Amino acid sequence: MTALTLSTSSAATVRADALVVGVAKGAKGVVVAPGAEAVDKAFGGKLAGVLETLGASGAEGEVTKLPAADGLKAPVVLAVGLGDAPAKDEAYDNEALRRAAGSAARALTGSKKAGFALPVEDAEAAAAVSEGALLGAYTFTAYRSNGNGQNAKGGKKNDAKSAPLAEVALLGTKPRDKEFKAAAERAQALAAEINRARDLINMPSNDLDPKTFAAEAQAAAKEFGLKVEVLDEKALKKGGYGGLLGVGQGSEAPPRLVRIAHTHPKAEKTLALVGKGITYDSGGISLKPAGHNETMKCDMSGAAAVFAAVVAAARLGLAVNVTGWLALAENMPSGSATRPGDVLTMYSGKTVEVLNTDAEGRLVLADALTRASEESPDAIVDVATLTGAMVLALGHRHFGIMANDDAFRTAIHEIAEEVGEQSWPMPMPEHLRKGMDSPVADIANMGERMGGGLVAGLFLKEFVGEGITWAHLDIAGPAFHEGAPWGYTPKGGTGSAVRTLVRLAERTAAGDLG
Repeated sequence: MTALTLSTSSAATVRADALVVGVAKGAKGVVVAPGAEAVDKAFGGKLAGVLETLGASGAEGEVTKLPAADGLKAPVVLAVGLGDAPAKDEAYDNEALRRAAGSAARALTGSKKAGFALPVEDAEAAAAVSEGALLGAYTFTAYRSNGNGQNAKGGKKNDAKSAPLAEVALLGTKPRDKEFKAAAERAQALAAEINRARDLINMPSNDLDPKTFAAEAQAAAKEFGLKVEVLDEKALKKGGYGGLLGVGQGSEAPPRLVRIAHTHPKAEKTLALVGKGITYDSGGISLKPAGHNETMKCDMSGAAAVFAAVVAAARLGLAVNVTGWLALAENMPSGSATRPGDVLTMYSGKTVEVLNTDAEGRLVLADALTRASEESPDAIVDVATLTGAMVLALGHRHFGIMANDDAFRTAIHEIAEEVGEQSWPMPMPEHLRKGMDSPVADIANMGERMGGGLVAGLFLKEFVGEGITWAHLDIAGPAFHEGAPWGYTPKGGTGSAVRTLVRLAERTAAGDLG
């Protein structure tokens, strides 16, 4: 994990491998952002002009490196674009700072230390830069050789050139100020847990099955003082968890249901978080077509997000009870796999006709939602890479939000926007429920093809306890990024929804959600 320090040092005096400054698009060209005054002075007040000569425009995420001027202790200056400059007397947007810091940190892979001289007028801006830098510095190298034919997974040292930026020094901050210190500590805990989720998502399925995922939760529970309970296949059968068992019965790796909980003696509210944890999704008997299987190790991203959020709540000492439910299974085709047309009896007692075994996420979530409802939490939020339909609707950067309470859906949308996660509220049209009527069971796991993401939400709603406020986050789009990295978003697992869940827990602890 990249180290983070707060520093009062000037950019002119700090000793580092590089200095990071911000530039933006002004009305008349490139403008240098606050925080870089000492660097601009070292260039004789002509830093913007030099950067324009090198082709810089100040566009968001644009990175330009140049040799440092005389008088600077660092040998390299890295200018990162912040996008459009704000109006006079207005501050830079926190998400713009977060993304710029991430781009800069990624561009400094292999460096030991960088001084970040970005605009940090207050603790919120410092938090944004800290988060962006720590998330942008992330790399997943566990399965890469170190250049000598040795695999890093066995504990061998990785090539230094591919190692993440080792230290971020946030310049122009107030290390003794309570708000700045709290912002830095929160950023470190949050980034560590988002990167934990990323690691799990990126781990290949031959090393991460339901049993090993459960073991990861047990290890974290021991480290951070969390309560954990793991239901294995015998306990699931005894308890009647037909959804989890039905999805997992085609695999040699049996399913698990993990309950991991953070409790606080002063907590007045309880949040239940439920995560879809399909450690590999072949589609089962309804096999996915060629070209759709290669990234299906990421189908446990919802469970990874829930797991990370619970641990983050514990690390931050939040005065709210947060219980995570990880619904873990591997969906494989075999002679013992569930077939289209089979009927499963769920933990709730409802029967489900399985029309498509590739609509498996809703089956494991249904069992977990029912079980979570038995504890009567104040609210339940489930997180899942649930439907391709949501990706078609919202693209690869937004997740959809559905809920049985409009005010709660709006609150989660606002929270997501506040922390820099792109999302969109989605409806739950009641007329789509009829499409899931089954002639042989209480409900089918498929309905109308059009609006498939909404149909999935309506299915899940059937398994939420009466009177419990509930929301569903479909993160199928942003959970796994297959394109080139951008901002603080890496290639591969992103840790989508962790920040939203943690801020939801913080606001619940503060009593801001009623």
